[in-house]
Amino acid sequence: MGHKLQHQKHRFSCLAISGLILVLVSVIPIRSAIALKIAPFPQAILTLGGDIYREISAANFAKMYPNLDLWISSGSNLTPRQEVIKTIPPHQLHLDRRAVDTVTNFTSLVADFKTRKFHHIYLITDDYHMRRAKAIATFVLGSQGIAFTPVSIPTNKPVESWLPLLRDVGRALLWIFTRHTGASLHQ
Repeated sequence: MGHKLQHQKHRFSCLAISGLILVLVSVIPIRSAIALKIAPFPQAILTLGGDIYREISAANFAKMYPNLDLWISSGSNLTPRQEVIKTIPPHQLHLDRRAVDTVTNFTSLVADFKTRKFHHIYLITDDYHMRRAKAIATFVLGSQGIAFTPVSIPTNKPVESWLPLLRDVGRALLWIFTRHTGASLHQ
């Protein structure tokens, strides 16, 4: 009898936790819609760094929007010596080196975006990486009431597999509930 009761309690706990996660995650589209209502046009540009060509493309994009700041998350080691720094006014460029991977590209900057009251940003990354970046952004940024408009940089690389996407969505969910990204497990 005790084993059956214990099994029922475990099942109830799992259902309760699943329900809580479902309710909390279902709020994300609502928060994103509100963000788009508040800021129908992006207020900043975020590029996921690490590739100098991506960063140069982002700098060229930023030139079309001189009133928007460009944020480069964990830029390539060459960034300070390359075009990005030379072509963007210093007050418009934000180099952030805290991120160690795609999930932390978002989690390390989301508080900065909230402090600046950004509700909508451009998200720039390579086309092969965009599916995973959009999935993470949906959870991390969306959970904080920040919408995004994706801007893909064309490459000849194949789209990433589903495994990194699923892993990083799990890590984004972990961050939503614990504020930990699991980055140390990824390394």
